[in-house]
Amino acid sequence: MNLADFGRFSDPALLILSSLADGPKHGYGMMTDIETMTGVRLGPGTLYGALARLEGSGLIKAMAAQDRRRPYQLTAKGAAALREQLTILQKLASTGLKRLAAL
Repeated sequence: MNLADFGRFSDPALLILSSLADGPKHGYGMMTDIETMTGVRLGPGTLYGALARLEGSGLIKAMAAQDRRRPYQLTAKGAAALREQLTILQKLASTGLKRLAAL
């Protein structure tokens, strides 16, 4: 599964998968983690829409609710998709930085 298949929703998906890479989190936990990591604040509609798409694609799975909060965790398929996307982004960043250094 390529996150680009999510079209305009690929950025929130990448942020969510990156947040879940260090362990399960519920929605608010992901929102605060993503904001801490990137400065981006996902709105609830964006977050929960992306969670539904990611769960439907088998990239994350919902866990049993805890005190009305439902945590999500990364699946093996999700980890592979995240690794693939981050490798592409790493190559892009490295190339861009080398080109900037030549200016």
